[in-house]
Amino acid sequence: MTIDLKSFNSQQLNELIEHARQRQSELARENLGALRERLEKIIKQEGYTVDEVFPGRGRRARKTGATVAPKYANPANPAQTWSGRGKRPRWFHEALASGRRESDLLIR
Repeated sequence: MTIDLKSFNSQQLNELIEHARQRQSELARENLGALRERLEKIIKQEGYTVDEVFPGRGRRARKTGATVAPKYANPANPAQTWSGRGKRPRWFHEALASGRRESDLLIR
């Protein structure tokens, strides 16, 4: 199959690329499904279950970070706290812009 790409405009090329990517994704899913079926069939023929061959499959425990104690508090609303990790909260930025220092916002 030959396609004359020189006759395509930019929009047509983008559409062709998108359709090709979709088809490629479909083929990958189909091939993966067929492979799974073949493997399951072989495993059953040998007298095992998938869980015996692949123990713990899909049951991985998620890592959870330890809870960090708050380090800073909003002087206007002490219920708003921040641990000092991650993105700075809006109230922290506003306090710094109003002339306060980070040390002024520390929880003591």
